[in-house]
Amino acid sequence: MVKIINQSDATFDADFAALLKANRNTENDVSDVVKDILQNIKEHGDEALIDYTAKFDELYLTSNSMRVSDDEIKESLEACAEETLDALKLAAKRIHDFHIRHIPDNDQMTDEIGVKLGVRWNAVEAAGIYVPGGKAAYPSSVLMNAIPAKAAGVERIVMVVPSPKGYLNPLVLAAAHISGIREIYKVGGAQAVGALAYGTETIKPVDVIAGPGNAYVAAAKKEVFGTVGIDMIAGPSEILVTADNKNDPKWIAMDLLSQAEHDEVAQSILITDDAFYADQVIKAVDVHLETLPRAEIARTSWENHGCVIVVGAMENAPTLIDQIAPEHLELAVENANDFANKIRNAGSIFIGRYTPEAIGDYIAGPNHVLPTSGSARFSSGLSVIDFMKRNTLIECDAENLGIIGPSAMKLAEEEGLDAHKNSIGIRLKNDDAE
Repeated sequence: MVKIINQSDATFDADFAALLKANRNTENDVSDVVKDILQNIKEHGDEALIDYTAKFDELYLTSNSMRVSDDEIKESLEACAEETLDALKLAAKRIHDFHIRHIPDNDQMTDEIGVKLGVRWNAVEAAGIYVPGGKAAYPSSVLMNAIPAKAAGVERIVMVVPSPKGYLNPLVLAAAHISGIREIYKVGGAQAVGALAYGTETIKPVDVIAGPGNAYVAAAKKEVFGTVGIDMIAGPSEILVTADNKNDPKWIAMDLLSQAEHDEVAQSILITDDAFYADQVIKAVDVHLETLPRAEIARTSWENHGCVIVVGAMENAPTLIDQIAPEHLELAVENANDFANKIRNAGSIFIGRYTPEAIGDYIAGPNHVLPTSGSARFSSGLSVIDFMKRNTLIECDAENLGIIGPSAMKLAEEEGLDAHKNSIGIRLKNDDAE
């Protein structure tokens, strides 16, 4: 039975605190195994990558067969229904059109004494996209990870995808082709992350790695961070739906299940101000579960991790939402735009009764790679910024260096850094620099 907590109950504060503290990251610690794999990739390159691929994916590669060929991509495109390809192309265009708007502008200023200061943005040279493989693959994730990199101006985008027993999902390859990816390798797991980070004889290293994966992939990304940049370490998916009783309970129930069907440790939360309506939604969830193909997964998620929160009034909800900091937040309430303006912490906000979270997973435009497990308090969804870096620019002349230099020299002196002080003073012909 799904957990129900009511703001009018004396135990509400303790119940809500327990909800916030609950840990759904139940994977065993695999960091030691991952460290060994990464070290082996670093030392032995292709040889180690090929051995791990044979061991874990039962796929026997050589350095020459590791890369997906043009013929394999062509065959995948031909295997996809035209209607599905059209849907992928529409999604790709909308994702590109949204993300291209967020490339930062360069900036330059000259201050009151003539010092020129600025910021210049550049894309990284190469990005790696990790894509889960096998039959349960998600072409939408290819689009969401690759297109922002392309929009940012990354020149080389490399995709790695595990191919168990040689199986390549046609839609994943089609999505890669539509995204403009031409360099794809049939490898996965921590070993593929290591290949992207450190390079092998066949795979040149990249600068940033993005994309979802299992516990081994997540641990590998965490381990190689510093050698390369990463997008984020994502936890199980989650949705928080805030709904009043003017919604059809069947709609809200299906929205809750849209995340519960991801996996058994996903989380779906409903906040409403009507206890009777909450009961209607719960009953509607049970009805939907009778026919949902992934009902077993969704039911486990809903019963083990789902929660219904009944508040005394809707104006009490924003404070609770900000503490939860959900990955996905639906606002199916009156004056939803005004309500959204009261929310600080959420990965992506879906405003109004006709904006289900699922529209953002595929085709709306904003990214579906979002912060989980409360990390929306301090981080944001994937964007072009994750594939860019900025240089700051400073330009002095003799006159303005003479104005601000002595103060910099004084600070250097206080910190005991004489070479710092002298590198300024020698330009000012300052006796203190002798």
